Amino acid sequence: MAQISIIGTGNMGQAINTAFTKGGHTVQVIGQDDADQAVTGNIVVLAVPYPALAEIAAARGEQLAGKIVVDITNPVNFETFDSLTVAADSSAAAELAASLRDAKVVKAFNTTFAATLASGQVADTTTTVLIAGDDAEAKATLAEAIRATGMNVIDAGALSRARELEAMGFLQITLAAAEKISWTAGFAVNA
Repeated sequence: MAQISIIGTGNMGQAINTAFTKGGHTVQVIGQDDADQAVTGNIVVLAVPYPALAEIAAARGEQLAGKIVVDITNPVNFETFDSLTVAADSSAAAELAASLRDAKVVKAFNTTFAATLASGQVADTTTTVLIAGDDAEAKATLAEAIRATGMNVIDAGALSRARELEAMGFLQITLAAAEKISWTAGFAVNA
């Protein structure tokens, strides 16, 4: 089983912790402000808001070297809910990878809500986690850890696909914020 560290204790961090614990993994949870707590997992999930990524990369860059670092963020303009805040040809994950050159950055969990991660279900369909990254071994390791939770995984391709995953996450968030879908709903994939 995997050794997983989750930085962030909000809804998403708790849901990912629940899922990975259910999958039999060893999980370490670190508060976003617990800078003195060392990261022990070989998979590190950054379950924090997008603006916190730069600070975490600066503070923990050396600790994250060689590790699989999972970016779950959606860089949504939360003041207007009308756009993503990264350049049109980039993504939060690409920015993170540029600042953590010695880590294996993977995008995942951003197209699912906390409720569907904790339950493993979107309505009557098994939750599917879409992942993107440039390191095939890192993606395979993360996919295996996720599958152990009972959820499905689809490899969406290279890290450059994170832009589309973030757009999909943005759409889902804006639909829920406008009360067109519930926060317990989501997009389901039948493959």
